[in-house]
Amino acid sequence: MLASFLMGLVGGQRGLTPLATVSVAAARGDLPEDNGAPRILAHPLVAVATVALAAAELAGDKMKSAPDRIVPIGLITRFVTSAIAGASLAPRRQRWMAAALGGTTAVIASYPGWRARIALIPQYGQTRTGVIEDAIVVISAVTILRSLVQSAPRSVAL
Repeated sequence: MLASFLMGLVGGQRGLTPLATVSVAAARGDLPEDNGAPRILAHPLVAVATVALAAAELAGDKMKSAPDRIVPIGLITRFVTSAIAGASLAPRRQRWMAAALGGTTAVIASYPGWRARIALIPQYGQTRTGVIEDAIVVISAVTILRSLVQSAPRSVAL
């Protein structure tokens, strides 16, 4: 459940990164055995699509026209994608609780992340703060998944 919570923190900053990370891991067969991931996440086309969407989000975040992460559609996206990722990182018997934890954490984490970014933009600019945030988010997501995989037996691709 710790991985679901931590991935929710990631999802609060970038809504599609948790889903893309988990989908790639599922396609590679790198999720722990008895995971709660939906089978569709393991399909290679889904992995490619989620990575493409996450990359588009990373790029779009640097645009001045990008909406704040705390607008309703942003919060809904963060909840749903982090809930799916959270469920995927937990044992199947705990998937609903892990989904609620991941999704709720993402929504709550959106606010302090947004405030910090808004506070830093005047001094460092939107692009620079976004790139640094992107690096932290991607490294965190990969680290969470790697630590989970190293501590549990691997599954066969769904």
